[in-house]
Amino acid sequence: MSKVKKIFNAPARIVDETLDGLVALSNGAVVREGMWPVLRRSVKRTGKVALVIGGGSGHEPMYTAFVGEGFADASVAGEIFAAPSPDQIAVAARAVDTGKGVLFVFGNYAGDVMNFEVASEILAEEGIRCATSLVADDAAIADPDLKRGIAGAVYQVKLAAWACEHLDTLDEVLAFVETAKKNLSTFGVAVRAGSLPHTGTPTFEIGDDEIEIGMGMHGERGVKRQKLPLADDLTAEITDHLVADLNLKAGDEIAVLLDNFGSATYAELMIVNRKMRMILNERGIVVSRFDIGAYFTCQEMSGFSLSFLRLNPDLKVALNAPAYVPGVGQFGGV
Repeated sequence: MSKVKKIFNAPARIVDETLDGLVALSNGAVVREGMWPVLRRSVKRTGKVALVIGGGSGHEPMYTAFVGEGFADASVAGEIFAAPSPDQIAVAARAVDTGKGVLFVFGNYAGDVMNFEVASEILAEEGIRCATSLVADDAAIADPDLKRGIAGAVYQVKLAAWACEHLDTLDEVLAFVETAKKNLSTFGVAVRAGSLPHTGTPTFEIGDDEIEIGMGMHGERGVKRQKLPLADDLTAEITDHLVADLNLKAGDEIAVLLDNFGSATYAELMIVNRKMRMILNERGIVVSRFDIGAYFTCQEMSGFSLSFLRLNPDLKVALNAPAYVPGVGQFGGV
């Protein structure tokens, strides 16, 4: 098997140079915290609960680039597909804490859970109170404790950012985000693996005529592997699964995030969107916001995920609040 070609200088410098590139792109809006793999807003927001996000690199722009207006105060980047260390997480939290506490938002992966918990203990000893809203939106997994955090993280981080800006206490922020995430569900599929930049080797093997149904962001096995179906049949299966997972009814209003894992084409995504809209229209489910793009990727993995967020008036205000971050731009619904 031939290796995947990558444009970089040295494997050990990928994360650092990515962060430096984002700083340059931001035109001064975002800076690094010393030599740590931490990005933060250049101007510290006072008098608010701080929001720190993070996880392994290799999924850009999530989580690294989602720092800025309407999003996080800081992000912490682990190595490629690896959790950031407790010390790195603690540095990020200290840099943005204003005395009102810090909310952590990150995906439900064992290394991240362990290291953010250790960081919380370190910070508690310093008088910095932290709380966690774990991203666990993977509809392919029934057990709530085992649900992985996938592309719905984009919406969860956006809602958390609004709460940190507008609610007074860490407890109020956490309650808002935890309630919101009960209305969030994501389902992903892939036809081709991403790769490990250090080696150029794929993260998983899949046949030329196969598709992985309900998978994680690193190629973790989903609910099944099968022959590649027609786009309409695949989209109907995913849409029906999400509707059932959230128990959506006629008249419900939702936001939809159609995420490109890394290399699916625009034509493929539009074909999915076409069928999904037909199904939702037939069921009387209203799509009031639609976001499409490469938000939570796995290098050049080919596939997509659909995230549904059931809206109420408060969530609608929070999700549609203005937001802009370098590398993503204006984050607004269409």
